[in-house]
Amino acid sequence: MESTNGQSIIEFKLPSRVGIIYSDAKPEYFPTEQQYLTEKDSFTNAQVIADELKILNIDSILYPGNESLTESLRRDKPEMIFNLVDSVRGNEYLSSTIPGILEMLDIPYAGAGIIGFALCYNKFLTKQLLKAAGIPVPNCQLFVTPNDQIDLGLRFPIISKLNEIHGAVEITKSAVSENEKELRERLKYLIDTYKQPVVAEEFIVGREIAIIVIEGQNRKVYMGEKVFNKPDDKYVFATFEDQWYESISEPFTYARFDDEKLRNYARRAFDLTKMADYGKFDVRMDASGRYYFIDVNANPAFGPKRLQTSMGYIVQDLYGVTFSDILKRLMINTLYGN
Repeated sequence: MESTNGQSIIEFKLPSRVGIIYSDAKPEYFPTEQQYLTEKDSFTNAQVIADELKILNIDSILYPGNESLTESLRRDKPEMIFNLVDSVRGNEYLSSTIPGILEMLDIPYAGAGIIGFALCYNKFLTKQLLKAAGIPVPNCQLFVTPNDQIDLGLRFPIISKLNEIHGAVEITKSAVSENEKELRERLKYLIDTYKQPVVAEEFIVGREIAIIVIEGQNRKVYMGEKVFNKPDDKYVFATFEDQWYESISEPFTYARFDDEKLRNYARRAFDLTKMADYGKFDVRMDASGRYYFIDVNANPAFGPKRLQTSMGYIVQDLYGVTFSDILKRLMINTLYGN
């Protein structure tokens, strides 16, 4: 077997049958249509992964991530699992139960384990962990109620993010507040609607870089800068609409970005947050060239470019690595890695 960058890799026997677990997404599980939109195609996306595995002569069994999972896995005994579950009954923090089930059944799986998933769905805790290890993050505060006292060191503009939900849910133009009144209104809406704490962090004006880390025989860090087409926007960032709604013109494209300092940050962050096999980071860089990790995702959208994933746009387009090669690396790492 040879990788797409021309470096030979040791020949390993690939599995003949794998399982793919996807989110059992139903509209009634989610508090808003916006959150449901991020998961409504989970089964279709899992089928795309199955098609890609078929190219490698590997059969797939698709499983919804619900109460039937344990019995189905015991019956079928797949050789390994790709875990694509983002939520269980609409709750993202419950997705950590999936690797727990796989550990209990002793089934190898690609992706983060229980701790990695648990950290992923607590953004504030993750940021504090990175900060304590010397990895830069924006100043931020966790709000449990809309009336919590604001830290005097927190400076506007401030962007508000749901603590336990990824997928850019509620990252709209209204997410950025310029004063306390706007922030209080935003906090009230998010906390009342989603029944969870909110992370309010200083908005970093500047450039944005997405980082994909993929393990294999060697850990690779792939970086792409988001080049925005928003000349009239006061605050330029990737909104929910940019990422989930089709538009006539592309809101942003990716350009290859290289900086060994940022790569080293990403490698350390990958280990600190207990990621495994693959993961994604979003970073802002201010006018002085200082980096700030703004998002950490141990379970990012997984799939080829045709699913419009960051993995596809960055790893495939900018670095020329095929999705088949990504799948091979992950399967080998899962079955034969340390």
